Amino acid sequence: MSKVVILSGSPSTQSRLYCLIHYATEQLREAGAEVTLLNVVDLPAEDLIKANFNSPDVTASLALLADADAVIVASPVYKAAYSGLLKIFLDLVPQEGLREKPVLPLFIGGTLAHLLVIDYALKPVLNALGGRHILGGVYAVDQWVERLPGGAYGLSEELVVRLDRSVKELNELLKL
Repeated sequence: MSKVVILSGSPSTQSRLYCLIHYATEQLREAGAEVTLLNVVDLPAEDLIKANFNSPDVTASLALLADADAVIVASPVYKAAYSGLLKIFLDLVPQEGLREKPVLPLFIGGTLAHLLVIDYALKPVLNALGGRHILGGVYAVDQWVERLPGGAYGLSEELVVRLDRSVKELNELLKL
């Protein structure tokens, strides 16, 4: 069974980003993958900021990432870049921490103007961490995710098609 870690850099678990994360999780699990969500916001802030590599939470998170067969990197877009929370965690990942792992970016932002954030802000960092097989990813606009009563979300047809295509590509790489 392939192990996929979803690394969420969202500072809020109420973000529309989690609709994309949950959708991808369901698709991967249906295909037979073991999926673990790693919310950076749940890690001790002081350990992250001070790069405390002796922190049990940081150590466990990095071990989870090291053990993964693939990684989904998810973040909202702020000021034309991924979240600072995600960056602070990525700074703790060893130099070759993503080597031989397919990486699928899932991003959400307020406008299409930030569409290239994956290519120009995220991919260079992932490449520096040894990531060589970085999938095209999915960039969604907030309006494509509708908040429904009871805390549920609805995805636009276009977003569903793009998520299905990207998750299918990841499944094929994992041979699921």
